[in-house]
Amino acid sequence: MTLSELEKAVATLAPDELARFRAWFEQFDAARFDDKIERDAAAGKLDRMADVALDDLRKGRAREL
Repeated sequence: MTLSELEKAVATLAPDELARFRAWFEQFDAARFDDKIERDAAAGKLDRMADVALDDLRKGRAREL
């Protein structure tokens, strides 16, 4: 299925089906985002940002939430 075909199919959904699709897609997208963050963290791609944030916290330029 192409993106154009998918867009057309979604546009024809009844309101209740669209709501179910939206809820499913939000969960699907969030899971993919979480997986990406986990892979990036495991690969050390977030280490520099964490170091900067911790340094800011130690120097009083940030506060704990």
